[in-house]
Amino acid sequence: MPHPAANWPLSGLAATPALQPWFVADASALLALTGPTPTDNLAGLTSALHWQSDLSGGWLQLSHRLGKDLQRLGEQLDAGVFPLPTLPVFSSWRTAWLTLLREQTGTLMDNGQAPDPLQADNDRIEARYAELLRELGARCLDDVGGFDPARAEALLRTASGLFFLSVTLLELGQLERNYHSLGLTRLAALRELLKAMLMALTATSLPHPHPYRRYTNGEPHESFADYVEGLRQRISCFYRGNAFDLVRFSEQSPAATIGACRYRVVPGSQLHGAELRQFLPLDEVPQQQGVLYLSSPLINRAEIFDLAPGKSVVEGLLQRGYQVYQVAYPDTGAGESDLDLGFYGKTIHDHCLALIREQHPDASLNVMGYCMGGTLVLPYLARRAEERAARGLPMDVEKVVLMATPVRFDDGPSGHGPMRHLIRHHYDPELMSDFFGQTNIPPQVIESGMNRIQPGVRYSVTRGFFERATSIEAINDAAPFLNWLFHGTRFPARAHRQWIEQIFLGNSIWQGRYSLPSTLPELDGQPVNMGSLADAGVAIMDYRGERDPISPLGSCVASETWGSAASTTTTSPPLNRTIEKNIGHIFVVSRKHLAEFLAQADSFYQDRPPG
Repeated sequence: MPHPAANWPLSGLAATPALQPWFVADASALLALTGPTPTDNLAGLTSALHWQSDLSGGWLQLSHRLGKDLQRLGEQLDAGVFPLPTLPVFSSWRTAWLTLLREQTGTLMDNGQAPDPLQADNDRIEARYAELLRELGARCLDDVGGFDPARAEALLRTASGLFFLSVTLLELGQLERNYHSLGLTRLAALRELLKAMLMALTATSLPHPHPYRRYTNGEPHESFADYVEGLRQRISCFYRGNAFDLVRFSEQSPAATIGACRYRVVPGSQLHGAELRQFLPLDEVPQQQGVLYLSSPLINRAEIFDLAPGKSVVEGLLQRGYQVYQVAYPDTGAGESDLDLGFYGKTIHDHCLALIREQHPDASLNVMGYCMGGTLVLPYLARRAEERAARGLPMDVEKVVLMATPVRFDDGPSGHGPMRHLIRHHYDPELMSDFFGQTNIPPQVIESGMNRIQPGVRYSVTRGFFERATSIEAINDAAPFLNWLFHGTRFPARAHRQWIEQIFLGNSIWQGRYSLPSTLPELDGQPVNMGSLADAGVAIMDYRGERDPISPLGSCVASETWGSAASTTTTSPPLNRTIEKNIGHIFVVSRKHLAEFLAQADSFYQDRPPG
């Protein structure tokens, strides 16, 4: 899309010789053209404040609840005794209003946009802002994408160049004023990039601290000239990688392809879109007898286990000779909206393990679960142990490794108090059912909740990418993760409601009240006895992170509570293990952290001391 200045009459001044500008074109003067905007965050907010969305959401909740209450009142009143003629009119208006909102929400979701129109507009503003930054960068680069000081000088010293800068910066400022959120947002990270680009363009300074510049006790590690040179290299990399807009980059970059390992879908495994993947062994790697079953979260794509070469749990397991299977869930549609946790927490696992046993009837079988995938598979294993004991059979799963897997949900030690508080005050099951009952819960809704417990996470992810992107290799290295992060899956509506009410708020797994179906009548629909894991000798390893706000340390305590032994001081098999690291939730994107995890998991599965 051409810049709007290209069609203005003054654009003909492009051939004008260098002129004395009507103002000093340094970084401060250029930035001032954007005008004062909320993105400056003068209030010093330490997280993102989506105040317009919050107000609109509160109004929607209030209106929805009022309508429901009046509808119930109308149903209870005897029209002949106490007629309220306005109720049918209100009910008709409310139905039409909700239908219109649902249609608008569905249209946004079908187009891959956030169901919140304000957030969708924020996304549009961010995309346009990034596009303008790319156009600004292009004016400073030579024909092969390197920073060209002569072109930068022409941009600052000619009428056409200054006109382009003025129009661009005025539009950037208007975009910031039209934004619907405050504080540490993705747009705030883009504004920091704008400041860096203006300093690179003019070789003049803005007030400290400078974006992406390292300091110790307030003193920079490098000279300003070296800092500017680094910024210019960064601009070149962003342009050549087309990486100003992270979402677009994650969708269009060839480097953003997800997946490192080849697999086949096991015939007959498809069940409501879910499938069992069998990863093909690596050439010249001797296979072990043991089989691993990976349990994926419902909330994200299964590729969290297999992001990219060097960042793949599956690849690391195959390199160690394991035979690896994984359950993968789809982006669910209307046909899955009424499926419950019994289906995702029992039926699918039964189906997958039966197929694995057909191919490996005598092999040792172990399990690995990530986040929610581990939360749901652990009570499944307890129920499986109960069923096999009732049939006089030994447990056929020996060990389970849990990655960032919460099992305790309370307001105290678990660390989930803030999220539970948020759910109690903002989660409306009837409203969610009315809007998403047939389309399922979109990933943007899940993300909005996660953002509440990760202050400014959209800002920190974007800024972190800009800070580390000092080469094309660094940019491409981040692409698969960004693809995975920005393209989640829908959460089946009924299962989501049960996850919130039974597990997150009800804490039913921890309290021994979580129920699952069973083929045995005496167990069907009964609470799962988590103690059956210890009775069956199933060993549990927890791998948890000190910097994980999604699965806090106090919630990842399965290995300290259930299984063959709640001991972390002995490495003799088959006792439990608890491994605690200074890591976050998605630690697998770090080659170093992933290698440490794989070594620990392998030693646990092989009954060897860690390290």
